[in-house]
Amino acid sequence: MATDAPPPSKQQHRLPTTEEFTEVQESAEFGELRRSYRSFAFPLTVGFIVWYLLYVLLSIYAGDFMGTKLFGNINVALALGLAQFVTTFLIAWWYARHAAAKLDPKADAIKSRMEGGA
Repeated sequence: MATDAPPPSKQQHRLPTTEEFTEVQESAEFGELRRSYRSFAFPLTVGFIVWYLLYVLLSIYAGDFMGTKLFGNINVALALGLAQFVTTFLIAWWYARHAAAKLDPKADAIKSRMEGGA
């Protein structure tokens, strides 16, 4: 099976000290990484939970609306239920792109600096 990841390195990495972890955690670079993650993940999480709860509440209290036929045997409830799956996969795909473009480079820079002792 082919992968994009390089083989594991035989080189031993230095383990950072507790003070180094604390220093990095308090750095502006780490703060920017955390801010970038939170500004993406938190709003999407809240949005998806609201979307999910809306679906549940509509299922409980708007049975007539959810039972409305769109075409054939497909009703609003089925269409919205399938949309839940679609949005889940879209959010996962979007997060993977965001992480690869914005989070991973910053995290890799911090990691390599800590392991290399620079």
